[in-house]
Amino acid sequence: MSALDRPLRADASRNRERILEAARALFAERGLEVTMDEIARRAGVGVGTVYRRFRHRDEIVVALFEQRMRDYAALAEEAGADPDAWNGLVTFLERSLSMQAADRGLKELLVGHGHAHARVARVRERVIPVIERLVARAHAAGALRPDVGALDLPMVSLMIGQVTDFSEDVAPGLWRRYLALLLDALRGERTTLPLAPLAPDQLDAAMAAWQPPRRRSHGHGDEK
Repeated sequence: MSALDRPLRADASRNRERILEAARALFAERGLEVTMDEIARRAGVGVGTVYRRFRHRDEIVVALFEQRMRDYAALAEEAGADPDAWNGLVTFLERSLSMQAADRGLKELLVGHGHAHARVARVRERVIPVIERLVARAHAAGALRPDVGALDLPMVSLMIGQVTDFSEDVAPGLWRRYLALLLDALRGERTTLPLAPLAPDQLDAAMAAWQPPRRRSHGHGDEK
């Protein structure tokens, strides 16, 4: 029986919840590449306590994100049931990107986390056929450029994610402007863009604060 399923004493259960709450906040703020030591510090417990509850970071990822991934899959299926094929595709992009903007850890899982648990990976894989159907329906309705494929959508997500990371401290929500631009390109029409571009001082502030993503290690440890 894994640490995810083992019954816990009351004090151990409280520690587990403190660990999960700390990890949830850190993952949302900084992504999945936080260490067990950092989680322990945020939770106010010793790192040994964290390892007694979870053998490694990926068990924490599974505990926190399996339901979030199911919510993401349900969103894709709900969008696929929209009778308006284009509206379904737009709804999926807007709502899924909003989820990712609020939670860097979720964004990294959707893009692909190297050590993600098989249960999370299976939920992620469940979304792929739904996205393919969303794109096929939009093509059939004549609402989407014929040269756009399902695998273009993850690239859209990656591009918008970079805008989110770059601008969140100076203009939260700016990603919606660039999603609108990309949607126009996908459909071949022009619409009124939400939000204004960054002002020069905002651009300077964003550039000063932005840091390139850390290159991930190919090892399996938490500390590198």
